[in-house]
Amino acid sequence: MRKTVRAGLIAAATVALCAGTAAGAAVARRMPAGKLADGTTVEASTLSNQHGVSARGLTYGATLQSLIGPDRNGRPADVILGYDDTTAYEAHPNYFGVTVGRYANRIAGGKFVLDGKTYQLPLNDKVNSLHGGGKGFDKQNWSVASVTSGASASVVLAHRSPDGASGYPGALDATVTYALDESNALTITFAATTTKPTVVNMTNHAIFNLAGEGSSEGATFHHLTIPAAAYTPIDFALIPTGERRPVTGTVFDFRAPRVIADGIRDGRDEQIRFGRGYDHNFALDKGLTATPQLAARLEDPKSGRVLEVLSTEPGLQFYTGNFLDGTFIGKQGHVYRMGDGIALEPQKFPDAPNQPAFVSSRVDPGKPYRHVMIYRLTTAR
Repeated sequence: MRKTVRAGLIAAATVALCAGTAAGAAVARRMPAGKLADGTTVEASTLSNQHGVSARGLTYGATLQSLIGPDRNGRPADVILGYDDTTAYEAHPNYFGVTVGRYANRIAGGKFVLDGKTYQLPLNDKVNSLHGGGKGFDKQNWSVASVTSGASASVVLAHRSPDGASGYPGALDATVTYALDESNALTITFAATTTKPTVVNMTNHAIFNLAGEGSSEGATFHHLTIPAAAYTPIDFALIPTGERRPVTGTVFDFRAPRVIADGIRDGRDEQIRFGRGYDHNFALDKGLTATPQLAARLEDPKSGRVLEVLSTEPGLQFYTGNFLDGTFIGKQGHVYRMGDGIALEPQKFPDAPNQPAFVSSRVDPGKPYRHVMIYRLTTAR
């Protein structure tokens, strides 16, 4: 089954590449994608454009299962880590390409206070709550609200999180929209409304290797740029201390393109030791914006592929796959280990509900939550 699914994904990219101007639009297709352990049906949607770029999403976890783009010579490859089989996302969760929420990243002690009331979340990351707790958005089977072809091919996924789910207040109606256009931009829009004051922080957790997932060289020799003069240092439990520390003179200075491998094992920096590599939030110079602006640029010199990440959010979590240890088998039978892929996750800052100096993650009734982010694939010569 893995080879069949994989062949279908690559074929979709090839068909889009050869479509020419006759198609005149990006195409969205909807199809069954297997069942969960309890028999629930999972659906998939494939978005493809005329330039060889395609994206496949699953209803389970509102997951981005694949993102395929050509290299400088036109050869397509899937650039995100994951599984070929839908069932593996349930059986062996690793956050590959999933939508994380209600609250992406960590909340210290799984606890926060809102309007004088203390809320306790599940502790699924030792002493902290991570990505919404043990039954976050990544472990829900979302429903398909719409699938549309046109100038931008899109799929809209919806999920209702009941009041009190995983300890969070308010019934939350959330949507995730994936939309692919002819500029090779995959726009992901997160939106939510609540019935009570709550906290929300949603993002996508794709783990990238622009050389192609499973490539022998991994992703640490990619060149990364992050327009941020400061980052938020962490303690030994990976919780921000509340400080905004200048990147100048440190291995966290990505304001000009930097080879990731140059700093990933620099044990002289306590922050690298705490994170087992990079697992840190960067305070983007742009801050919170009304429209998506550049949050990161990643380039693989070998293939020529370039990924631009844009977002409306003020922070970017940069993670170098430090907890990938070869335990589970990914696409095409590949074993993923540390450095085989990196995540660039736009979001509110980690632990913001407990850090008054950080941009607030509060959402109130009548004031919807919205985060727009973009993955744009191009090539450099």
